[in-house]
Amino acid sequence: MDTNTKIYAILNIADLDSVNFNEVITTSKETVRKNVAETQFVIKYLVTPTFITDGTVTPVSVLDHEDCLALMETDAWTDPNQPGE
Repeated sequence: MDTNTKIYAILNIADLDSVNFNEVITTSKETVRKNVAETQFVIKYLVTPTFITDGTVTPVSVLDHEDCLALMETDAWTDPNQPGE
């Protein structure tokens, strides 16, 4: 599977329980990538899930692979004080 075809959505942590993990590549709320402040998380998918299309969840932003990687490298998503980083 070509990674570049995946779509990444940044969601608010309050929406975590509204995500149907059967519709996304991310497997569970325990495995989502959260930002350092734990106020947002990222999901990835190939087809826009119904919880987004029906308005149940509104993404903060929708990114392609390259933009998501750049975001994950920021201090908001990667703690610069983590050991081994």
